[in-house]
Amino acid sequence: MKHAQSPLRTCSSEHIRYLKVLRRKTVFVQLARAGLLLFILGVWELIAALQLVDPFIISSPSRIAKMIASLAADGSLFYHIGTTLWETLLGFAIAVLLGTGIALLLWWSNAARNVLEPYIVVLNSLPKIALGPVIIIWFGTGASAIVFMTVLVGIIVAIMNMLGGFLATDKNKILLLESMGATKLQILRKLVIPSAIPQFIGMLKICVGMAWIGSIMGEYIVSKAGLGYLIVYGGQVFRLDLVMAATAILCVLAAGMYALVALAEKWLVKK
Repeated sequence: MKHAQSPLRTCSSEHIRYLKVLRRKTVFVQLARAGLLLFILGVWELIAALQLVDPFIISSPSRIAKMIASLAADGSLFYHIGTTLWETLLGFAIAVLLGTGIALLLWWSNAARNVLEPYIVVLNSLPKIALGPVIIIWFGTGASAIVFMTVLVGIIVAIMNMLGGFLATDKNKILLLESMGATKLQILRKLVIPSAIPQFIGMLKICVGMAWIGSIMGEYIVSKAGLGYLIVYGGQVFRLDLVMAATAILCVLAAGMYALVALAEKWLVKK
């Protein structure tokens, strides 16, 4: 019985050397990122320890770690993380699905696109925080208002990015399919959507940030729980360690969500 050969055995020596160099570069980038983060945290801790700047104003990594441990010990940490996380994920999913669907409709109908595109641009430039009082009246002070704010912040970005991706499809390829008798639905399925996958991934990466902005903005306005609530509360009672701890947790969660999108990108590119 023949054993399957290793992929490296079937490659030329030049290609193997190229792969090794590429792997070393990847490792170097990862180590450089980790080293830069450790350097920043170390300098920050040193500045606070030497009191070159009042630690009350800038906090320090050690004080932030103690605050996170304190929140975890009394059980409130995971409650606030869970509250913000599900609001963000739900708003993100709704914004992406609705935005992509509306972009498809606008691509399908030139008349609808010509009529609605100026309104979409105006809505995108509207400061969403100004709608806070209206959102409270419409949805109350519960989680639904926060989810709506998250959707409102992300949906216009999703529409504009995906519409641009759909419209960027090669016109010559569209004409070729039309000359072969393809219907508009077939062109959409076989050409437009596949060619817009890179734009879709880019839109997801942007909407990750927009979703966190929207959820925290909503929690600033109406929330009684969540990481945004902790930031507001910490600022009101001058507990800067609490503010910085909640901010650090937000950074970790946002980075994790972005990493999931990056994994999805690799999977879609392989397909």
